[in-house]
Amino acid sequence: MSSMRLLRACLLFSAAVWGVSILGVFATWSTALEALQGLGAGDIPHDRMLDYWLRMTAGAFTLVGGLFLVLAFRPQKYWNVIPWFGGFMLIEGLIIAIHGLRLSLPPFPFYGDVSACVLGGLGILFFWSREDKTMSAH
Repeated sequence: MSSMRLLRACLLFSAAVWGVSILGVFATWSTALEALQGLGAGDIPHDRMLDYWLRMTAGAFTLVGGLFLVLAFRPQKYWNVIPWFGGFMLIEGLIIAIHGLRLSLPPFPFYGDVSACVLGGLGILFFWSREDKTMSAH
């Protein structure tokens, strides 16, 4: 499989990781609360500001996923931006690793979140650099 296909796969993976947040934009508060508790959150009383921040965060994460999707479908057009997004994934992985450890979070979903960011970011940077060398040779 070519480096470009693997790069696109990593970008699509990252788009899905971030883009799944679209569910939080449209879910009812009770549905969102069930999902958050299924991911390990404790009892969360309804608060209008928490409801608002959930939608704001879910919207921002969804838009980040959309940017990864654009990169996956048009990598040549946005070639110079791709390594920044790989770095973005690694930095986010580091941030959540530090704070997840600081807060002594349980493995689920903490390890999955960190792994998705680190593996996605490393994959993007690795396959981008391999393809960049191929593109530079032509």
